[in-house]
Amino acid sequence: MGEEMYLIIADYFFLFFHTGLILFNLTGWIWRPLRKWHLACILLTFASWGILGIWYGLGYCPLTDWHWDILLQRGETDLPASYISYLLERLLGLSLKADLVDGFTVGFAVLALAISVKVNFFTNTQER
Repeated sequence: MGEEMYLIIADYFFLFFHTGLILFNLTGWIWRPLRKWHLACILLTFASWGILGIWYGLGYCPLTDWHWDILLQRGETDLPASYISYLLERLLGLSLKADLVDGFTVGFAVLALAISVKVNFFTNTQER
């Protein structure tokens, strides 16, 4: 298998895996058996954004960084700072202002974290 084929496979791997992780971060609190996994996952996401962000820039995500490396090797240029902006452009053809996308990204992530904390710690044990 040639290098270009490897890069195509890696591109699609990151596209599906990272998008799936984002969807899980937004909705994983819904299904009871996954609630603790969701809480751990979204806390790791916030840790990446904040703690790794100290060194690499606020909102840093290693998955985005690795995917960008693959895309750059495939000849892509002018990649946005936000993975969500990239997904909106690639999957839906939408090009929105970065501040708007960043605001919604953080807002929905904070909402998902708050719901996850509520359903994991402040729900009757019968409902958990």
